[in-house]
Parts: sequence; structure tokens; C-alpha cells
Amino acid sequence: MRPGPRNLITDVAGLRVGNADDAAIRTGVTVLTADAPFVAAVSVMGGAPGTRETDLLAPDRMVQAVDALVLAGGSAFGLAAASGVADALRAAGRGFPAAGGFVVPIVPAAILYDLNSGGAKDWRENPYPALGRRALAAAGEDFALGSAGAGYGAGTLNLKGGLGSASAVLADGATVGALVAVNALGSVVEGDGPHFRAAPWEFGAEFGGRGPAPRPDPSFAPPPGKQMGAATTIAIVATDARLTKAEAQRMATAAQDGIARAIAPSHTPHDGDLVFAAATGTGAAPGDGGFALGHAAACCLARAIARAVYLARPAPGDRQPTWSARFGTS
Repeated sequence: MRPGPRNLITDVAGLRVGNADDAAIRTGVTVLTADAPFVAAVSVMGGAPGTRETDLLAPDRMVQAVDALVLAGGSAFGLAAASGVADALRAAGRGFPAAGGFVVPIVPAAILYDLNSGGAKDWRENPYPALGRRALAAAGEDFALGSAGAGYGAGTLNLKGGLGSASAVLADGATVGALVAVNALGSVVEGDGPHFRAAPWEFGAEFGGRGPAPRPDPSFAPPPGKQMGAATTIAIVATDARLTKAEAQRMATAAQDGIARAIAPSHTPHDGDLVFAAATGTGAAPGDGGFALGHAAACCLARAIARAVYLARPAPGDRQPTWSARFGTS
């Protein structure tokens, strides 16, 4: 297993990602879309999720493919970002063919809580539909990480959060990628840092190359840096392998291990931890029943989580320090 050429989820051919953020509001939106509708599924393990259209992703539901997936800040207000994306997709003629000759874009979404990130949250008109449209319009193979998109206003227990991505190419040629907005109640570093919990899965120095902590202390409990109910890690794992909805759901479930490897604690009653899975189907069906895909998805997601925090940038008004400000960039 090795990283793809960009080390981004867009190493899965046909996928595009766009970010839109607002420095005044300190929030943002990230959209993943593709050249054609793609199979999608979801696994929810946090106790406080915020979602749109996730029920239809179950294997027994009628709709077999989606047009985009949305990650957004803004708590419940951020779900409106998907409406902006759906409006733009409809204008482009994209969507599920419905009765009467209409097309209805299918745009599942998940949100994180960044209402306490500072900035002007006293808007009169919900800003998220416009942010969703901007993110879709910006979608491409290259996109910003760290303080960008849905991770713009994110934080963790003791460090600023952000948007992360990583990829892997498997021995059989299949590509797997992860995209994540990290806004966790838990910590992504061992003890007081600087070593990332995801260090055993790092390739090269993609998040600093510090390696594992020399003496991990699982009992370490730094003072809380986030309020209960103000957290969530939302992610997408993707592959070019040909998967059914049930197989994609299994990949999403396996990828939750990546959250548990990289963040402690995770999947708490106060987090909305959620993983979407996307499969473009341009490659072959997995010959091992998806065993390698699930493992690769978990590894990619753990790496993406660490990269999100590692690449976060300091900004005026920050309520938490960045990893780079505390520990340096090497």
C-alpha cells in the first residue's frame, strides 16, 4: 500500500472536491462530487449526528447512486448547504430521474458544530446554501487542506482542527481515499503532544514524521478544550472498486476504526461521528470480499485526521492553538 500521486481522496479517478469558507463567520462547506452518480453508504457511530438523506443510503432503499456528498459546519443550519448543491446540480441537469420528467439531485449531508468558533453568527439569512453552491463550483482534483471548507471553524480537545485527506493504492491496483473534517471532543495527539495517535500509519512525513510517542500515556487527561455537544468528526472514504451499497456500507463501518485510531476518545454520546462511503465502480470488484478495502479505508482516514490538524493555520481570533504553533512544522 502506498499513497496516490496527490495523497488526496481525488486520487480516486473521477472524484472532485470543492471548498468554500467564510472568514467572517468562521465556518465552511466541503462538497465531494463525481463525473457520474456513484454508489454511497453511511456508518454513524457518534451519539449526536446531524444528517440529511442518510436513510436512503441503506442497502434496501430504492435509490442506488448519489450525485454529491456534503460536509458542513453550522450545526443544523449547515444542512442547508446541501440544498444549495442540489439547486446547482438540478440546473446542470444532474439528478435521479423522477416522475413527470423531473430530475432530483441526491445529496446526502452531515454537519459539525462550529457555532462557538467565533465570528459573526448573527446572520439574518442562512449563509450555507450559498456556501454549498460555491463549494460545488470550486470542485476539482486539487483542493486545500487544514483551515479550509468544512474544517474552517473546527477544533479538537486541545488543538485547532481542520480538513484532511489521504489516499492509498493497493497491491491489486484499487485506489482508496479519505476526506475528513475534524472537530472532535477528543485529542489527536498522545498526551500533551506533539506525537499524533495516527503515527503508526503515517507515510513519510505527511503529518510531520515525528513517529509514535516514546512513552504513550493512556491515562493523560488534559483540561477540556471543547464543550460537550460541540464536537463531531465527519468523513468520506472512497474507492474506484465496483461495490454494491452493502459492500460500501461495510467499508464505511470498517473506516470508523480510523477515527478510533486517531482520536481518543471517539464515538462519544456528544460527538456526531459519521463516515460516508463512495464507490465510483470504474475498477474491478474486490476479489477478497472487501477485506483490503476496509483496512485501507481505516488507515487512510486515520492519516487524514492527523493531516487535518497538522495543516491547520493560525488566524486572528483562534480559540485554540494550531499544532504547528505549539510544536513547529517539522
